[in-house]
Amino acid sequence: MALTPDDVVLWRHGWLVVNQTIATTWGIMGLLTLGSWGLTRSFTRRESPSLWWQSLEIVVIAMRDQIREVGLRPAERFMPFLGTLFLFLASAALLTIVPGYVSPSSSLSTTTALALAVFLAVPLLGSQAGGFRRYLGHFVEPVPLLLPFHILSEVTRTVALAVRLFGNALSESMVVGIMLTIAPFFFPVLVSLLGLVIGFVQAYIFAMLATVYVAAAGRVTEGGP
Repeated sequence: MALTPDDVVLWRHGWLVVNQTIATTWGIMGLLTLGSWGLTRSFTRRESPSLWWQSLEIVVIAMRDQIREVGLRPAERFMPFLGTLFLFLASAALLTIVPGYVSPSSSLSTTTALALAVFLAVPLLGSQAGGFRRYLGHFVEPVPLLLPFHILSEVTRTVALAVRLFGNALSESMVVGIMLTIAPFFFPVLVSLLGLVIGFVQAYIFAMLATVYVAAAGRVTEGGP
């Protein structure tokens, strides 16, 4: 029995290995890319927007408003990264209704990659207000002696992001498996819906934490001399 989708090898050629995590991750990326292209390629301001377009617009506006509420302005500058994070994780959760599908977020390698992306994006996006040099300067404030502690804080925050998302996804899969074993004819639909809700909540939490971290970095640079 595979504990994570990393253990399920779909194709191997020498040192090149494609496991279930890689396949589902690239599959979700492809669906998001093709879906965005298909929804927007034929739309013009003269046309009446379709139901799909209106649904996409609601999602985009909601993400923009959330980013603004945290204090990142203009929100459109940060939406490509933060919005993509949420859409990826939300899509990964939505696809759990497909039989045999395993979310890539139940793999520690995926959650670590997402956390590292946030780790790199925080200084790059957050320092746009006051400059990268000012952002680096806050690591030695109020005294240079605190530099190791500031660095440790950044590292542990990244680890916590990865482990939190992985732990929630793993525990959800275990609970679903146990419930389906105990009562396979009574709980499948209810448990699937519960897993779907939990997945969306985790996508929202992860994206909002990333937004808060970027906003905090921006306030650091704005508060400098």
